[in-house]
Amino acid sequence: MSDNAPALGPVLHVGDCEVRVGTCSWTDKTLVKDTSWYPRKTMSAADRLRFYAAHFPIVEADSTYYRPPSEELTGGWAERSPEGFRMDVKAFALMTGHPAKPETLWPDIREELSAEAQEKRNVYAHHLPDDAVDEVWRRFVGALTPLGEVGKLGGVLLQYPPWFTPKRANRDEVARARERLGDVPAIVEFRSPRWFAPDDLDRTVRLLADHDMTLANVDAPEVSGLPRTAIGTADLAVVRFHGRSDDTWSARTATAAERFRYHYDKRELRPWAKRVVTMAAEARELHVLMNNCYEDFGVRNAEDMLDLLADVAP
Repeated sequence: MSDNAPALGPVLHVGDCEVRVGTCSWTDKTLVKDTSWYPRKTMSAADRLRFYAAHFPIVEADSTYYRPPSEELTGGWAERSPEGFRMDVKAFALMTGHPAKPETLWPDIREELSAEAQEKRNVYAHHLPDDAVDEVWRRFVGALTPLGEVGKLGGVLLQYPPWFTPKRANRDEVARARERLGDVPAIVEFRSPRWFAPDDLDRTVRLLADHDMTLANVDAPEVSGLPRTAIGTADLAVVRFHGRSDDTWSARTATAAERFRYHYDKRELRPWAKRVVTMAAEARELHVLMNNCYEDFGVRNAEDMLDLLADVAP
């Protein structure tokens, strides 16, 4: 690496596993505008990404959930980030059973909607013909090519909603997602706690392991019903931190950052540092991502996790 090459945040090595700690956003306006974490509020998008990457070697792109990315966008991310950087990319809402705004669809895909559906505030995959849904997946995966070509694509996060429960049709849908993503690593986060019930947990783990898909382990508010698992199902392992605010977990907040507004005490993260080291023994790469991206909560807790891992990692 030349002296002028952009810096890369610390990658921890636990045995043969690379552990990368970061956050689920680097552009949230509460971080950019309301804190002093970035040295200047007038920084360009390129400068912000370089600054972030010098502190953390991984980030999750969340904006792709609301609007599918273009190759131009991901090409910019690939160009502006240092060698060795990773980006996990959140799947477009329509791909995981969530509602999407009709205007976020490609114009020719939007024309496949019925006249009635085009007038709706939100649409779902079932409002489109099957071949149009297949095309949504194809274009989304194709747009990630610039990141994949330079080894910076970590995986695609498939975050399924609480109403996506462990029934046969939904298990088939998860398997179909694996096919649609091709060689792109898949990270699956279930928001229904039923996937982790005693009668279903083994089947859930087996489903993901059999299809080489990563289970996203989460730390979430108690009201979510989601357990704090530390389970590996693929060479890539993932832990995502959503905070522990029961009051806002299901609230209709103005922004996602407000919903996950929670700053972890270091004592709350310490047990997770030990779990991360244990998980690393079974993984090739492990992503630890803070989704509490309100103001500087996420980046500060990511720094806390780095400190804790340095203390407990062999």
